[in-house]
Amino acid sequence: MADIHIRKEGRAGRITLNRPKALNALTYEMCLEIDAALKTWAHDDDVALILIDAEGDRAFSAGGDIAEMYETGRKGDYTYGRRFWADEYRMNARIASYPKPVVSLLQGFTMGGGVGVGCHGSHRIVGESSQIAMPECGIGLVPDVGGSFLLALAPGRLGEYLGTTGARMGPADAILVGFADLFVPEADWSALVSKLIETGDAQVILEHTSQPPEGRLAALRPEIDAHFAGETGGDILRALRHSGSPFATEAIRAFTRSAPLSVACTVEMLHRLRGAPSMRRALELEYRFTYRAMEHGDFIEGIRAAIIDKDRNPRWRHESAEAVSGMEVSKMLMPLGAQALTFEEELA
Repeated sequence: MADIHIRKEGRAGRITLNRPKALNALTYEMCLEIDAALKTWAHDDDVALILIDAEGDRAFSAGGDIAEMYETGRKGDYTYGRRFWADEYRMNARIASYPKPVVSLLQGFTMGGGVGVGCHGSHRIVGESSQIAMPECGIGLVPDVGGSFLLALAPGRLGEYLGTTGARMGPADAILVGFADLFVPEADWSALVSKLIETGDAQVILEHTSQPPEGRLAALRPEIDAHFAGETGGDILRALRHSGSPFATEAIRAFTRSAPLSVACTVEMLHRLRGAPSMRRALELEYRFTYRAMEHGDFIEGIRAAIIDKDRNPRWRHESAEAVSGMEVSKMLMPLGAQALTFEEELA
């Protein structure tokens, strides 16, 4: 059975992720197929909107399929990973700037690469089971696939908190932070899909929306804004240690599980992007890090500890965020020159 089901139904161009046993993790080929369909449908008058969903009830997509990235990178071949990321990011950018409505149904886990497919469209729908997160720092990356753009736009310092700790957002929190737009009870999704296919009118979603269950982040905003406002990852860690509150204790556990270099670069990226937010600028900045992540960062070790050996005991390059120098952050985020991510030809 194909990993992805792409077809036209009624007035909709439909993309269904179809790897439920793998939590619909995105392969490189799936990214290319999504991008090709979007290119075609942009000029197809029969397609009024794009509808992206996924098989299974556990996940819309729990991330990218990084097995081959690990295998090639471990051997010193970084070409495959860099090509995967570049083409994936171009697809993410296409969704964000698409000329037609893009509706996504985000059940269960939506993380990492799944955010790149599901959280940049015009109508992002969550339900009771939705759990959205950017946990990349935990494997030696940074929030990518345009996730840094969304985090930079989040209220207060929620972006720094979610980006460095990988904390999960339920439906209300995802809407608050800006990763989703509308809550529709999952019992209504089948009827909604039928209407979208029949009418090609995204406004029918409003007939099914309701208030989500209460989230947790709104109440935590004062603490998050106070503790995650530092200029560097080290500043944030010191503020959390000084607090001693139950929230700070929990946040320290998550913060210190992440790769210190990734945490430091994430904080710097969000600060840069907040001043001049742009999806393409975010993707280009993310690519500076991911381009270097296997050779100069902690990505290979992060995948080994989390996915391959599963010992959950990564040996990071730094002991803590306080040990990461500003020079090291600058080196990971320096412009790439001729290797820089570009969009002009790909999105023409």
